[in-house]
Amino acid sequence: MKNSEDPKSPTNDGIRPGEVTVALPSQADASVYFIGRIRTPWTARKDCPKNAREARESGAVCAIEVDPRWAQALAGLETCSHLIVLYWMDQARRDLAIQVPAHYGTGRGTFSLRSPARPNPIALSVVKLLKVNGARLEVVGLDCLEGTRLVDKI
Repeated sequence: MKNSEDPKSPTNDGIRPGEVTVALPSQADASVYFIGRIRTPWTARKDCPKNAREARESGAVCAIEVDPRWAQALAGLETCSHLIVLYWMDQARRDLAIQVPAHYGTGRGTFSLRSPARPNPIALSVVKLLKVNGARLEVVGLDCLEGTRLVDKI
């Protein structure tokens, strides 16, 4: 376990004061098939909406591009008004047990936060479906970076 004790500045590895890391397992327990990519206007984490409300209020139309092999699995989707989207936040840290979000200013356990930094960086968003065009879906309400990998759509 690593603990950042200096209250003045983050360490070279991006750990904020008060944050605690843990050692990750040496190998994964399972594998995931990514079924597509998400296209958004956000290329930096600081620019992403911070929560579902911000994502909806931004009005940004995002695209979910499903791998063509899964296109037939989208049959009937146009009858839905909203979708649950699961995605993999591959650029997030995975070793933080305690985080110090700027808006809290004090340490909180990772599982008490809606933060991309988590052991398994899986995110969930409920989005409004605007359009289905083959294997491309247009939606509003996503809060992830451009090119994020799609895990599933429910």
